[in-house]
Amino acid sequence: MSVAVSWSAANARRMERQFLRTPAKPGEATPAQAVDAMLAAQAQVLSAAELSVGVRLDGTTRQDVRDALWGDSPSLVKTFGPRGTIHLLPTAELPLWTSALPAVPAGPSPFKAEAGMTPEQTEEVVAAIGAALDGTRLTIDELSDEVVARTGPWAGDLVMPAFQGMWPRWRQVMHKAGQRGALCFAPNRGRKVTYTRPPHVGAPLDAETASARLVRRFLYAYGPATPREFAKWLSGPAGWASGLFASLASVGEIEAVDMDGEPESYVVAGDTAFPEEPVRGVRLLPYFDAYVIASHPRARLFPGRAYQRALAGGQAGNFPVLLVDGVVAGVWHQRRAGRRTTVTVEPLDPLSAGQERELAGQVGRVGEVLEARAELVIGDVTVGAHA
Repeated sequence: MSVAVSWSAANARRMERQFLRTPAKPGEATPAQAVDAMLAAQAQVLSAAELSVGVRLDGTTRQDVRDALWGDSPSLVKTFGPRGTIHLLPTAELPLWTSALPAVPAGPSPFKAEAGMTPEQTEEVVAAIGAALDGTRLTIDELSDEVVARTGPWAGDLVMPAFQGMWPRWRQVMHKAGQRGALCFAPNRGRKVTYTRPPHVGAPLDAETASARLVRRFLYAYGPATPREFAKWLSGPAGWASGLFASLASVGEIEAVDMDGEPESYVVAGDTAFPEEPVRGVRLLPYFDAYVIASHPRARLFPGRAYQRALAGGQAGNFPVLLVDGVVAGVWHQRRAGRRTTVTVEPLDPLSAGQERELAGQVGRVGEVLEARAELVIGDVTVGAHA
């Protein structure tokens, strides 16, 4: 008979394991360990990733995250991770990520046939990117010149619709180069983004081993979870994920639990201890925080009006969120001016005096992470998603 788990207990364990229930004290965890606890920190907006790390580690500022990312011995790498989006990943875990992500079956190409690339061309471009970036840092234009020179004029054909023009053909597989360990971000050169090849930190894993390990890591951080939720987190096929979970369950690596009647919920085998006390308190999480993106069911984490107010068409991460007792209870926005930032918080229900005091402390913590003096305003957030 499967273990019965309440969603409240599951949520408390997820927050506990990600340093959200009680942030780590100075010296207890590093930025890389915080990112590892999340599995990955989405970072197309780097300041949001810095906040994701900072709110989990007392005393940590954005400079600490940048030192971990750009210092002499980087413990974090900024590259293309789950869903093909930009993430911070622990440097030490690159062998897992660069083995597991390419094993996720790709969906149909969004590009017209004449704009696409064959599998052979994809491999050629990824190899060219890795060779061009080995031991150097290049801007996107410099990298484009190198890729075209190493492959052929076809790679430079302007066939990809972009923001204000067209991009060369090779850029449609740039995320694959990142996921395979051929490319990562380097420090900016002035205002220009640069790229390099990430450090070699260990031998790659075979696809089966890497996929199994990633499932176990996901379930440790976000379980109980279903195959469909794992597939959504990776932007992979649901059928592939179901087969992977079934295979791991058949050999005893993961096991099913009964989480308030949610079907097909799994944890790592034997990992069935959950906190007895529910989550209490107030937390602020930034855009794209891994916790709100990967935790399910959405209707439990975003109850009632939060589902409409804090999600964008059902998609999590588009609004910074206020958590009260472990569930989304509002949205917030910060506007910076020099060394000051105004944090406007819109609770969906009135806060108690104690909760307001705790919220003021959380706003102060946001300011500390961003190295700014923060002022709390409780009122309506009038900006839209991604603002």
